[in-house]
Amino acid sequence: MAIELILTHPGGAHKDDFLACCLLIAKHGVPVHRREPGGEDLANPAILVVDVGGEHDPGRGNFDHHQFPRDHEPVCALSLVLRELGLYEDARLFCDWLEPAEWFDTRGPGGTAQWLGVDRAIMDKLNSPVDVTLLRRFARVGELQDGEVLYEMMRWVGEDLLEYLETLRERLAYIGRHGKVWSLEANGEAFEVLYMPRTDPLPDEPSMGLGRYLASIGKGDDVAGLVYPDRRGEGYGLSRHQDDMRLEFTRIEHEADVHFAHARGFVAKTSATDPERLRQLLCEAWVR
Repeated sequence: MAIELILTHPGGAHKDDFLACCLLIAKHGVPVHRREPGGEDLANPAILVVDVGGEHDPGRGNFDHHQFPRDHEPVCALSLVLRELGLYEDARLFCDWLEPAEWFDTRGPGGTAQWLGVDRAIMDKLNSPVDVTLLRRFARVGELQDGEVLYEMMRWVGEDLLEYLETLRERLAYIGRHGKVWSLEANGEAFEVLYMPRTDPLPDEPSMGLGRYLASIGKGDDVAGLVYPDRRGEGYGLSRHQDDMRLEFTRIEHEADVHFAHARGFVAKTSATDPERLRQLLCEAWVR
C-alpha cells in the first residue's frame, strides 16, 4: 500500500519524533501533518502515525511508545521506525548518539545524566542552535509539504542517515579488503596505525568508518593513528585514533611535504604518497 501521509503530534517537538519523521520523509516523500490522530488515522495503514496515538502497531503504520510501562527499556518513536525499516540493530551498533537519545526521550535529562554518570548541568551544555532552531521551527508548523525549506532539510537528514546505515557494512568490508595495520616503532616504543591506500574510485569520505572497522576486528583500543587518502588532494591525512595523545602532529609541521598540521596536534595533511615516507612522518610525530 502506498503511504499517503506522516502524522505526528502538535506542540513541542523532540529529537525522536523529528528524526523519525526525517527518515519517513526520505523513505516515502509524503506530507507531514502535526495534529492529534483520530480513530480513522490509526486504522489507516497509509497514514504513518508517529510518537502519538498510544499504539505501536507497525502493520497499521502506528509508532508510539508512550503507552509502554514505566519500567520498559528506553525506546522512542525513532527506535520503532528504525526497527520497522530493519535498521535498528545497525543503528545501535554504529550510531553512538542513538541510545542517549532513547534515554533522554524516555527518562528525561536527569535520568539520562545519571545513566551517563555525569552532572545534570552537562545535558544543557550539549545543546546547540542547530538542535534548538530545527526543533522549534518543526514545532511551529501544522503541515509540511514537498519543496518547503524545512521539509527538504528534513529529507536531507533522513537520506544521510539512511545512506549511512544502509552502506556502512559495505564500507567496513571495503576497509577490510584494502586497509592494513602497520606495526611501527619510534623512540624505543612500538605502536600501530591503520593505513588506507588510495583506490579508484575513491570513497567520498575516505576516513569514514575507520574507527568502526577497528572496533569490529577487536583493534579499537590498540591502534594509535589513522592514515587515509586526502579527499582534497593527492596526498594523505594523518590523525589520531581515539585521541591518542602519543601522536603529536605539530612535530612534523615544518616538514616540506606537510602542508597542514592542526595547532592542537591531532591531525595533519601531507602531499607524501610513498608508504615508507608516511611511516617516517608517523614515527617523527610519535612522542613517548
